[in-house]
Amino acid sequence: MESSIAVFGISTQIGLLWQQVRQPLLVPFLRIMVFLCLAMSLMLFVEKVYMGIVMCFIKISNRKPENKYKWEPMKKDDLEIGDFAYPMVLVQIPMYNEKEVYQLSIGAACNLSWPADRLIIQVLDDSTNPTIKALVQQECRRWANKGVNIKYEIRENRNGYKAGALKEGMKHSYVKLCDYVAIFDADFQPDSNFLCRTIPFLVHNPQVGLVQARWKFVNSDECMMTRMQEMSLDYHFLVEQEVGCATHAFFGFNGTAGVWRISALNEAGGWKERTTVEDMDLAVRAGLKGWKFVYVADVKVKNELPSTFKAYRYQQHRWSCGPANLFKKMAMEIITNKKVSVWKKLYLVYSFFLVRKIVAHVVTFVFYCVVMPATVVIPEVQVPKWGAVYIPCIITMLNAIGTPRSFHLLVFWVLFENVMSLHRTKATFIGLLDAGRVNEWIVTEKLGDALKTKTPAATKAAIEKKPRITMGERLHVLELMVALYLFFCGWYDFCFGKNSFYIYLLLQGMAFFIAGIGYVGVSVPSS
Repeated sequence: MESSIAVFGISTQIGLLWQQVRQPLLVPFLRIMVFLCLAMSLMLFVEKVYMGIVMCFIKISNRKPENKYKWEPMKKDDLEIGDFAYPMVLVQIPMYNEKEVYQLSIGAACNLSWPADRLIIQVLDDSTNPTIKALVQQECRRWANKGVNIKYEIRENRNGYKAGALKEGMKHSYVKLCDYVAIFDADFQPDSNFLCRTIPFLVHNPQVGLVQARWKFVNSDECMMTRMQEMSLDYHFLVEQEVGCATHAFFGFNGTAGVWRISALNEAGGWKERTTVEDMDLAVRAGLKGWKFVYVADVKVKNELPSTFKAYRYQQHRWSCGPANLFKKMAMEIITNKKVSVWKKLYLVYSFFLVRKIVAHVVTFVFYCVVMPATVVIPEVQVPKWGAVYIPCIITMLNAIGTPRSFHLLVFWVLFENVMSLHRTKATFIGLLDAGRVNEWIVTEKLGDALKTKTPAATKAAIEKKPRITMGERLHVLELMVALYLFFCGWYDFCFGKNSFYIYLLLQGMAFFIAGIGYVGVSVPSS
């Protein structure tokens, strides 16, 4: 009896406290948050619609790079000159303990159709595993015995990670012989005609500093998570890169599957190690020097998507934290630049950085996973239908145009993207505040053909032997906390609400819960 009275007294006190802080504090604060989120939603909406309109114009007018820039195939017009009609090209392949994929990338680079005496393959091996190091060196030696001009380069430390390796690679004396440098990450496999299709843009257009190709994902059907990634990245390559190239001859270098004019790279200051997005850093600096970029969507380079949730989380942290940190460091440099037009500076600061790299992440998580659910518990604050339904629906449909084959997975993509927005938002603020893991660089794990080469029975047995949930490895506390919050809001709306908003809340809560217990992506068997 006494315990019941005590519990009743505590609940009464909590109720009184809730009433005291609700009206004077929580309601005004939530109204401010709704206003800010609606403003950010409008910014993102306008940006998406603008890019959609530009893409329609590009398709209708058939504005391909070959029509805008001079492009002619490489020819040996003078028999006396012979192969010297081809420029010297350096191909850099940075790698770090890439046991599963090193043969694929090295083999693809060595099979590029280009005169052997006009091509240098440079393998930049930062591996710390001596066994893998020996395997990579042996592979390079094997191709060298076939007559390929391949260089195996190592360094004493991993300072600067990928940027440091690329920077060190450019210091070798033989690089001075080269006019252009093509860069491929360890899991990228260019077709043999890659250089023949990209180099002419640089040869015939002296104002062009970079040619970027599109990524083609070899494992997009491996699991639901890779299908979701394909939808997001296809939009990036089919819309964002295309629009940047068509409107301002600028876009972010993707760090791989691209060819740089070495003089442009050097004029921009070379590789810098100040952020984890060295590729974007270089692209912005080169763009501010007046160099133009060409995006060639028809040239596709095969590569692998991260198929484990752990690898994908690390990758998304780097891809979200890095741009925010770079924006903080370069905003004033962009604004005060004298070489580019005001419109290009506005595009860089507002569209490229603010809306796409910061607002897009923050509004997705804060608005749809925190603020809107809170209005269920505090019904005095209302979100207008245009902000709660119409704008997000249109944005979602515009994002889906990149991957028509996955249109039926649109609901799952929305739920998954909202889950990942938690990490992207966290990483964005880490980058803006220069805090914590701002310079964390963890190489994205690649599986290569590891899963495909094992027999189904062996793979199944290996997976079954692995514990279902390992504390600290599989449980993700942040996702579970958000899941509990959404479940509570969904339950509250189901019991006391006057609409069906609880359907979304419970589905989104379930998505966070599934991610929280680690049931996303593939489970890699222990070796």
